[in-house]
Amino acid sequence: MNRFVAIPRLAAILLVFAAWTSSISLVEPAVAWLVENRGLKRTHAAAWIGFGCWLLGLGTVFSFNLWSGEAYQFGGKTIFDLLDFVTTNIMLPVGGLAMALFTGWFASRRMSESELGLPDRWFRIWWFVVRFITPVGVLIIFLHAIGVL
Repeated sequence: MNRFVAIPRLAAILLVFAAWTSSISLVEPAVAWLVENRGLKRTHAAAWIGFGCWLLGLGTVFSFNLWSGEAYQFGGKTIFDLLDFVTTNIMLPVGGLAMALFTGWFASRRMSESELGLPDRWFRIWWFVVRFITPVGVLIIFLHAIGVL
């Protein structure tokens, strides 16, 4: 086998394993929730979550061919466009806002200091920014992304 052909194949195989391991870590919280709160067996919970992700993935793939026509669009957006809009413009800013609020207002100052290991002056600057500036900035970005500002 030509070595220039073997390298892309190896890269593709490594990419598949990287995608699988990342996918496992992404579905694990949902699987754990179904096991703990709904009493499902782990294999059944993983199968249901995997099947749901597969269906959602098919919707995004079909948005580029079979379901790309106007009959399959919602407000001029395909399923892929809708998921892209929701994750980029709603979920990411809301998640960032939640992290900033939790870290700045609910997590203990002592825990944040020990985890960051910053000198006292730099920690005080960081603490002020994460409590007051970051939430306002992320809220402005969120409101702009959804068209309010």
